[in-house]
Amino acid sequence: MAADAVITQTEIPKVPVRRGKVRDVYDLGDRLMLVATDRISAYDVVMPTPIPGKGRMLTEISRFWFDFLGDAVPNHFIEVVEDTAPAGMEPYLDQLRGRATLCRKAEVVPIECVVRGYLAGSGWTSYQTAGEVCGIELPAGLKQCDKLPEPLFTPATKEEEGHDENISFARAGELVGVDVMAMLRDRSLQIYQRAAEYAAQRGIIIADTKFEFGKVGGEYVLIDEVLTPDSSRFWPADDYAPGRDQDSFDKQYVRNYLTGLVEAGQWDKTPPGPELPAEIVKNTAAKYREACERLMK
Repeated sequence: MAADAVITQTEIPKVPVRRGKVRDVYDLGDRLMLVATDRISAYDVVMPTPIPGKGRMLTEISRFWFDFLGDAVPNHFIEVVEDTAPAGMEPYLDQLRGRATLCRKAEVVPIECVVRGYLAGSGWTSYQTAGEVCGIELPAGLKQCDKLPEPLFTPATKEEEGHDENISFARAGELVGVDVMAMLRDRSLQIYQRAAEYAAQRGIIIADTKFEFGKVGGEYVLIDEVLTPDSSRFWPADDYAPGRDQDSFDKQYVRNYLTGLVEAGQWDKTPPGPELPAEIVKNTAAKYREACERLMK
């Protein structure tokens, strides 16, 4: 993938924009334009140091999965901006090329559709305490990062600020309708299984991931990013061993570095985030790049 200028924030005058932790979302009227910058966040705080090329890699991975899963689930994807900018944005093409996705507008379902195939993260923490994950009881004796007997669907609230909150399937049904949640659960599990099987053939374990859905003209479609290292845990299969943390194709180097700062009392998980050392930036970029190359080789 060709190197390009680091983009931490896009600037396109007179176009309504909402800035998330990583992406700038422009309202083009009948469409949205999602621009993946090189910002990186951890502990819900955007770091002041970008990861060069990250936005382009995330965009390329999402484009791949939207195409790969297109016959199984409809989605909002239209195209990635490459050599032609949307009308009126021609002067800003260098900010958009390879990192801006044009997509259909959707009425967003305010639920994160999380699928867990392995016992990691908050799931492992919950299991240690109560023997369950999001209210789903699991067999005794499982180890950290064990493969689960079957993938779990564990919805979460979609919060504008702060942490998303894990909730039960029943609570999700109360929020958006039981029939809708049943359909989204089945769809999420289906596409997770298909993606996990594909990734396994390329030496990647998809430990867990989150999907987002929206409604377009009465149809529920897959939206946002999909199966990227920012929305999933990707582990190298050749280094996988239950009973410990795994190496990871994502921002693990950043998390580990920040955890050390927190434990040393040098940062309290509130903005502003600390500057990232060059070695952390280099290793993180390399992991994103390796995931991108493995998936699309």
